[in-house]
Amino acid sequence: MVNLEEAVVTGDMSAELDSLPDGHRGARAAADVDPVDDVRSALASVGAHVMPAAVVWQRLQADHARWARFAAHWEDLGPDKYAAESGTRRMRRYGRFVLARDGTRCLQPHAEFEQPTNTNRLFPVAGRDFDPLTDAFVADPVLDGLLPLLSEIAATLEEATQWSVHVHPFRVVGSTDSQGDATPEGRHQDGVTLVSSLLVARQNAVGGQSSVFDPDGQEVLTTTLSEPGTLLVGDDRRTWHSVSPIRPVHVDAPAYRDVLVVTLTAC
Repeated sequence: MVNLEEAVVTGDMSAELDSLPDGHRGARAAADVDPVDDVRSALASVGAHVMPAAVVWQRLQADHARWARFAAHWEDLGPDKYAAESGTRRMRRYGRFVLARDGTRCLQPHAEFEQPTNTNRLFPVAGRDFDPLTDAFVADPVLDGLLPLLSEIAATLEEATQWSVHVHPFRVVGSTDSQGDATPEGRHQDGVTLVSSLLVARQNAVGGQSSVFDPDGQEVLTTTLSEPGTLLVGDDRRTWHSVSPIRPVHVDAPAYRDVLVVTLTAC
């Protein structure tokens, strides 16, 4: 099993943004190295990989100001009424793109989110209705850089002329009266080719350990995404994944875990 446990960052949001890797340091860390080579090798062997924040920042040409603007979109999410039925407080939006091999993307008309019925025993309904992505989020340069990167990674798993891309900005909230459960459905697959989770921010939180399992239920990777910009990717066709709940460090304030989940399926 690959154990990539990282120190969990806690505190207020501004302190976390101040601790992010700067663009120059990220560029030096990734100089002359194609990060997709490491991803390709890991996906072929264990089926999952964690891309360090410095590498992701360099690929996305991000700096402190750009990341702060991107993270601000998580202050404008709508409640997830479906997760609330099981006692979990989640905020989210949803949208779908068609992404061509050359990186050209087309936002699709807003519709309910649907996934194969055999992948989610907690939410067996055919479709779930979430607030759409905002225009500002769709136009954000971080998203604009992330989708082609994920397309490049997905191409190591399957040849496709275009991808169906589902985009889910999530905030999970943990408090004394709310379960901070990122995956209330438990260990699961999403019914896609590539599944990814990008950590955007954490606040006042402990927990939130991501685990990836093989078809026999053996844990093949475990990590706590703690540095904003860290990207976990997995081959969803042959792995399962889950995230442990978060809880507040200081019980008089809520815990937040902000992530962007993006999935790609050949179409």
